[in-house]
Amino acid sequence: MRDYHIAVVGATGAAGTELLRVMERRNFPVASLRAIGSERSVGKSVQFRGESLAIEKLAEQSFDGMDIAFFCAGGDVSKKYVPIACQANAIAIDKSSAFRMEPHVPLVIPEINTDDLRRHRGVIANPNCTTTVMLMALYPLHRIFHVRRVFAASYQAVSGSGTRGIEELRRQTAHHDSSRPEGDAAAQDLTHQRTASHPPSSDFGVASSEATTVYPHPIAFNVLPHIDSFLESGYTKEEAKMQDEARKIMHLPELRVSATCVRVPVYRAHSVAVTAEFERPLSVERAREVLSKAPGLELVDEPHNHRYPMPLSVAGKDNCHVGRVRLDCAFENGLSFWVAGDQLLKGAALNAVQIAELL
Repeated sequence: MRDYHIAVVGATGAAGTELLRVMERRNFPVASLRAIGSERSVGKSVQFRGESLAIEKLAEQSFDGMDIAFFCAGGDVSKKYVPIACQANAIAIDKSSAFRMEPHVPLVIPEINTDDLRRHRGVIANPNCTTTVMLMALYPLHRIFHVRRVFAASYQAVSGSGTRGIEELRRQTAHHDSSRPEGDAAAQDLTHQRTASHPPSSDFGVASSEATTVYPHPIAFNVLPHIDSFLESGYTKEEAKMQDEARKIMHLPELRVSATCVRVPVYRAHSVAVTAEFERPLSVERAREVLSKAPGLELVDEPHNHRYPMPLSVAGKDNCHVGRVRLDCAFENGLSFWVAGDQLLKGAALNAVQIAELL
């Protein structure tokens, strides 16, 4: 195996930083690495294999001599520069939604549709992180029982909004929690998640416009029942992605997915509550057997012992966790389950590196 010349666009962001860690941890064969960012990132540096790499400004020449270009900088950047990378004979692996639904662009989760990589024309899309977490558990069941329709509710961490979302939750939590009564159990529990300082405050709320720069309402001690903009249907773009992308990845153009996507005050890892209706009869025992053997997935399903998937349990881990497996009481051949996964890893960086490894 030869070594490859790699470009990472958005190297200083949450997904880009994680991608560098994953490549290092998995010993990806790198001959050279070009860390690329926006003009405001120039002057910063990132670490890779013990070396400090200066951030280079994104330009049309950034992809000259590169074999693979990872794009972790958003749809607008991808739309402009992915074609330029391809013209420079680099294969583009794009995290954004810019090319996901293009018919000629493979949308790939390696554990599900590896064969789609064979028809790439220089661009490969990484799926939406929430779709990925859901399908890691749904697809193994589909292979045996044939899914017909899905109802899902996601519980998405603020790191899905990048570093700005993380900082907003930290800031609001510190402001909000400092006025809670001493000894409050909820405040004590939250302390284990918080890494920011606790400035004094006499105001229990966080409703000022200054405190909400990323989200339209406070996210600390709150949940926001929408992610991304609303469509005429009443669903959001994020919710539509879960159906559209699932159809493409699973090659099920008629699959129906009704989703509600919710932002929750969790720093890292998304969770999804799924109810799926299947064509074939199934049992909890058989479903657990299928899930326990699925690649990239761990069955954590001992609810009576308080063992079930949680964001804190999967944060920083490659595999997704699935549990709370039960026959659904509303549908014939229905199954309900709860799946959680680190959206910065399997939902983004890890999935992209796995694609590059397969290439």
